[in-house]
Amino acid sequence: MCTQLFDPKVDYVFKNIFGSEKHPRILISFLNACIKPEEPIVEVKLKNTEITKEYIEDSFSRLDILAKTSTGELINIEMQRADERNMVKRSLYYWSKAYISEYTGKGAYANLPRTICINVLDFILLEEEKFHNKYLIQNASNNNLLTDTLELHFIEIPKMKDIDESDLLSIWVGFLEDPNNEKVIYLERKVEELQEAKEELARISRDPKEAENYRMRENARNDRLNALLSAEEKGLKRGIQQGLTEGERKAKLEIAKSSLKNGLSIEIVSQITGLSLEEIKNL
Repeated sequence: MCTQLFDPKVDYVFKNIFGSEKHPRILISFLNACIKPEEPIVEVKLKNTEITKEYIEDSFSRLDILAKTSTGELINIEMQRADERNMVKRSLYYWSKAYISEYTGKGAYANLPRTICINVLDFILLEEEKFHNKYLIQNASNNNLLTDTLELHFIEIPKMKDIDESDLLSIWVGFLEDPNNEKVIYLERKVEELQEAKEELARISRDPKEAENYRMRENARNDRLNALLSAEEKGLKRGIQQGLTEGERKAKLEIAKSSLKNGLSIEIVSQITGLSLEEIKNL
C-alpha cells in the first residue's frame, strides 16, 4: 500500500527534512542552490534542532532553521504558508535577531557575521516576475554594494510554473510544491540529496508519532488562520460602519449648508439634520 506523503511545506515537516542533523547534505544542497555562493558551502552546523510538543501545538510559534556555515555565515530559513501581511518586516526582524546573536561585547562589531535570511513562501508577496529574488543593501544612485552582511531571499513557490532541470533551486521548489510530481520522481535518480529528502519525507509520513505531530501542527495552523480571518472580518465590518457613519455626517452637513443658504433658521436646520446648534454655527 502506497504511503500518503505529508506536505513538505508544513513548517514542522520542512524543518524535519531540511533542519535535521541526520541529513546535512539536504540543507547544504538547498543552500547552495539558493545562495549560489562563489565558494560552495560544504559544511553547516545547526543551531536550533529541537522541536518540542508545545512548539508544534502553538499556532503562534515559528519553526525556523538557523544554521552556521564553516566560514562563519549565519543563515536563517523560514517556511511560511500563509500571508499574514508582515513578511518583509518579520524577515528583517529575524535577520536582526540572528545577526546580534553573535555579538560578544564592546568592540566586537567587526566580528559580526554575514547573515542571510531565506524566506520560502507558499503565497505571492512581491511585485516581481521571478519566483526567487535576492535583496541587498546598495547605493540607490549607482547600485554599488555597501556591505554583503545583510542578504534577504524570498522564494515564492506559486510563481514557479515548471521545473527547470538546469536549476537546482527550481528542482527543490518543485519538490516542496509536489513531491510526487513526475519530473521530481525522475530527477531523484540524478540528485542524490533530492532522493534523500524524499526518503526522509516517506519515513516521516509512515511514522504514527510523526503523523500525530503533523496533525497537531495542521490543527494549530488552521486555528491561526481562523483567528486571522475573524480579525479581518471584524476590521472590515468596523471599516464599513465607520464609512457609513462618516458618509451620513457629510450628507447632513451638505443639507445644513443648503438649508441655511435658502434662509432657514439654525433651529429648524438642527431639527431637520439632527446636528447640534454649535455644529451648524461653525459651518
